[in-house]
Amino acid sequence: MKLFPLDTFAYEFPGKEIKINFEIPEFTAICPFSDFPDFAIIRLEYVPNERCIELKSLKLYINSFRNVKIFHEHVINVILEDFVAACDPLSVEIDGDFHVRGNIKTVVRASYKKP
Repeated sequence: MKLFPLDTFAYEFPGKEIKINFEIPEFTAICPFSDFPDFAIIRLEYVPNERCIELKSLKLYINSFRNVKIFHEHVINVILEDFVAACDPLSVEIDGDFHVRGNIKTVVRASYKKP
């Protein structure tokens, strides 16, 4: 799976905890079984350590899922792993709020806390 890389910039206030929230309302990926698109709202909250995520690269990264065949559960884990690898946050929480499909609504949550 080839995804757009996540870029970062230096957080100039290390040691001063802030929470950064993103809401990504137009997430799309492809269902591996049906080949139909899955739509979701991705909500991401993180506390930066020494690096912050650059917004344009986050947009391009998220948009690069549009042609990827991937399950809901895997999407959220991939985003979490890539996000942590890119900016090494103190903590991050990700919610994938997937639209109703076949009368079932799915919400997938994952989190990370720096040891």
